[in-house]
Amino acid sequence: MNLSPDLRHALEASVSEAAGNFRLERSSSAAGGCIHRCFVIEGGGRRFFVKTNQRAHLDCFAAEADGLAALAKAGARVPAALCHGQSAQQAFLVLEHLELHRTGDYAELGRMLATVHALHGERYGWHRDNFIGTTHQANPRGASWSEFWRAARLAPQLRLAEKNALGSTLVRKGERLVGELDRLLRDPPPASLLHGDLWSGNAGFLSDGAPVLFDPAVYYGDREADLAMTELFGGFPREFYSAYGEALPLDRGRETRMTLYNLYHVLNHANLFGGGYAAQAERMIDRLLAELR
Repeated sequence: MNLSPDLRHALEASVSEAAGNFRLERSSSAAGGCIHRCFVIEGGGRRFFVKTNQRAHLDCFAAEADGLAALAKAGARVPAALCHGQSAQQAFLVLEHLELHRTGDYAELGRMLATVHALHGERYGWHRDNFIGTTHQANPRGASWSEFWRAARLAPQLRLAEKNALGSTLVRKGERLVGELDRLLRDPPPASLLHGDLWSGNAGFLSDGAPVLFDPAVYYGDREADLAMTELFGGFPREFYSAYGEALPLDRGRETRMTLYNLYHVLNHANLFGGGYAAQAERMIDRLLAELR
């Protein structure tokens, strides 16, 4: 594939600064998400995975690099972030290149996630804001989990839903739910380090079956929020949950909370992609409100 001379020069300079002299010899398209353009660059026997987007996405890439570093420090295998920067027209993130497969050792993935969740912070939130997809995700630090989920998660999505005209009934019901969160959330859970965007598309496996996590939106919160999202969009195999539960036993009564946590992601998908996600979110809100009767 052809890269603009400006982007090529910026990538060569940034990689050279981070990893020693690098001359880009070839580039090829690579599979990635629906948000960024992804490709592989090669030179001098080295290969790197690159994400690019408009310059406005530079902070998104900085946040991703920050999250990957946090997960790695907690014991997860992730593609190391080499550098991020920008050319005249584009922002980019350069990552370690890994040959990933869709299937592998899901039990080990469960154990690895339990290791990440065993790392606790003193407060909920994170030291910086980041992104869930392209949506800004605020991470104010605080001592109240219900207030965090209200003010930093559901309320912003409902404001976006109103702005995006997803339906006055959805917004009205959502606002009612937000006012009742203290009745649905349990006693303050431990503030676990979370991946933050853990669906099946953000985990892969090396050729030996070893699991890898990527595309995080990290913060400290209830570990059930991560586990809830693993059940969206296809879910993970049973051995993942069995191994996780053996390493870090699950709590009772989590079904309602997990619906509440997944509501955040379904609302975000409604705001980003439209389609049937708004109707799905409203059904989830109705189910949660019924729990309060």
